[in-house]
Amino acid sequence: VQLQAFGGGLVQAGGSLRLSCAASGRTFSTYVMGWFRQAPGKEREFVAAINWNGGSTKYADSVKGRFTISRDNAKNTVFLQMNSLKPEDTAVYYCAKQVYGGPRYDYWGQGTQVTVSS
Repeated sequence: VQLQAFGGGLVQAGGSLRLSCAASGRTFSTYVMGWFRQAPGKEREFVAAINWNGGSTKYADSVKGRFTISRDNAKNTVFLQMNSLKPEDTAVYYCAKQVYGGPRYDYWGQGTQVTVSS
């Protein structure tokens, strides 16, 4: 499985960005997929996850109501729509595939930088 995340950039506080993560492999639709982030000097933290068909999602408290995770299994892609961005959302964002049955994630994308200016 190969994951490639893109869509990051520089945005002002209050703005929006949409991250995408393209996955290889025929069994993408069976995976739980997640987004994580790591800010400078901090540990990587969970942001959001989505089950195989998009029917169940989970969010970190810090992004609830502002971020939305979704997926398009026909295109082997998972998305993270980020609205009302704050400077504290600045980080490198990674997409990841969960091990079947969870909770560990075993494949990671290369990360995409999101910078929110105040």
